Amino acid sequence: MRLLGNLLWLILGGFCMGLAWWVFGIIAFVSIVGIPWGRACFVIGLFSFLPFGKEAIARNELTWKEDIGTGPLGLIGNIIWFVFCGLWLAIGHLFSALVCFITIIGIPFGLQHLKLAGIAIAPIGKTIVSKEVAWAARATNARAVLAGKRGHT
Repeated sequence: MRLLGNLLWLILGGFCMGLAWWVFGIIAFVSIVGIPWGRACFVIGLFSFLPFGKEAIARNELTWKEDIGTGPLGLIGNIIWFVFCGLWLAIGHLFSALVCFITIIGIPFGLQHLKLAGIAIAPIGKTIVSKEVAWAARATNARAVLAGKRGHT
């Protein structure tokens, strides 16, 4: 089912939006200062090409560790990202979602575009994993919070 979803996805805007992520990634790499953003563009661009069966999750939710992308510098990076690239990618995903919502069969694809629009707004500090890994990380975190071993994040 994931294979069929991903194939239909490529036709319904996924290919164009994946390329858009990669174009922004190339621009970021050329600027040298933007290499961290460029890396995120390529990771999320690959996710944008084949999103079914995968999910974006905050790295600190997955690893229980703060890093440069999940702390205050990540917030600053996401603000810079939003101004230069994020807004435009989010608009592209929103437009693609509206086009997909025209037909009944396109609704799940439109919803996926909306998820990617959210990721486009603030991608720093996120990683892409399988849905099973994301579910397991969230379940482990929930058990830890209930046991009082970890504060709310």
